[in-house]
Amino acid sequence: MVLTGRTPARHRLAAAVTALTCAIAVGAAGCTSDDDGFRPGAVDAGDPYVPGRGNGGYDVTHYGLDVRYDPAADRLTGRATITATATQDLSRFNLDLAGLDVGAVTVGDAPAEHHRTDGELVVTPSDGLPRGRSFTVAVQYAGVPTAVTGGELGSGGFLHTADGAVALGQPDSAATWFPVNDHPSDKASYDLAVTVPDGLSALSNGVPGPKSSAGGWTTWRWSERTPMASYLTTLVIGDYRVVSGSHAGRPMVTAVAASVPATGGAARSLARTGAIVDFLASRFGPYPFDSYGGIVVADDRIGYALETQSRPVYGPAFFADDQPNLGVVAHELAHQWFGDSVSLSRWGDIWLNEGFASYAEWLWEEHDGGRTAQRNFELQYAATDWSQPSVEPGRERMFGTAVYKRGALAVHALRRTVGDDTFFRILRTWTAERAGGNATTSDFVALAERVANRQLRPLFDAWLVGGAAPTLP
Repeated sequence: MVLTGRTPARHRLAAAVTALTCAIAVGAAGCTSDDDGFRPGAVDAGDPYVPGRGNGGYDVTHYGLDVRYDPAADRLTGRATITATATQDLSRFNLDLAGLDVGAVTVGDAPAEHHRTDGELVVTPSDGLPRGRSFTVAVQYAGVPTAVTGGELGSGGFLHTADGAVALGQPDSAATWFPVNDHPSDKASYDLAVTVPDGLSALSNGVPGPKSSAGGWTTWRWSERTPMASYLTTLVIGDYRVVSGSHAGRPMVTAVAASVPATGGAARSLARTGAIVDFLASRFGPYPFDSYGGIVVADDRIGYALETQSRPVYGPAFFADDQPNLGVVAHELAHQWFGDSVSLSRWGDIWLNEGFASYAEWLWEEHDGGRTAQRNFELQYAATDWSQPSVEPGRERMFGTAVYKRGALAVHALRRTVGDDTFFRILRTWTAERAGGNATTSDFVALAERVANRQLRPLFDAWLVGGAAPTLP
């Protein structure tokens, strides 16, 4: 959907100047041979699974976030500095932002007009932004952050906790604590500085930076240089036992809520992170990020685990019996390749994330002395409802069994069809060629056919969307 309306006079003038410039030198920044003036960016990414999320007209390359959170008042104050490139001659654009008050907004060095509507921040720069131009938006904001409730995964967004907060959720969370182009098709790098009262931890994605303290407050710094989808960002604030070290020459940061037993199943599971990553790397190719880790929270509203980039977050239910749960760790770490490094272009292809992560659970279980992947395949095949598709499952079933388990069945069927050598070459080629980018089911099928040198579309159709049990390969 595109906002309509009259173009402001300054943008009409800018469009005329751009058109004249282009007439003289087609190919200059923002120029095309059929320039038709400046217009607003789309207010929606066009993804029916997340209506109203994401925006058009620009591509973000970096978010610089400087936030302060006071748990006693449940108040967040922040400044977001967003670097982007216009993908059209842009008169105005939207950022997703829910439930926070916006103060000053600048584009470049100039103040920009702005207003709020339906969870959006609408920004009108003082001058039009020609296509291809890099620009910087700075937004000052504050308020009590909001949660997202009633979703398929339960509570998410920015959740105030007894000792701090947890910002987490899929597909919604990022827009509850910073202005963002909130769709996985627009990935960016991040730098985060978060200031909290002394004594509390403030954990996020990526490589840890130096901490500093002043006046009873401590600032924690994190940097994720590899492009990251917005829903993979996290912010965890509270009383945590943080363990910092290194693995394979990269920082390893794990954290467990102080209320969770120090030597229990949660801590023992996170301690296996390095070993599990190394095993998965032997199957999928080199680990794609500059740091490792994981966080176990104690809030029962987090009834899920999420593959937040480089540092997955695990809800307490996975360790309710105080025993290790290496399956969930393998699942979330597999997402670092499938979902985080190679991300979705649209949510209807979510099986590309969950099918491969579920299959990684089978691979790890076999490696760790449990059931073989073939036996898990046989058991799941017998239990599957083939009326539910893995691809385009519908908004209500985007986290359903067909996406996870039927997706894993399709992965193993591919392996049985092409053989182990070709199968793992397909996976390693996929993670190498698509690293840091986005993809669709059609992209994966095309790559698999190229590597295997054979037609595979009928196989994928049968195992992912067919309405009857496929013939076993």
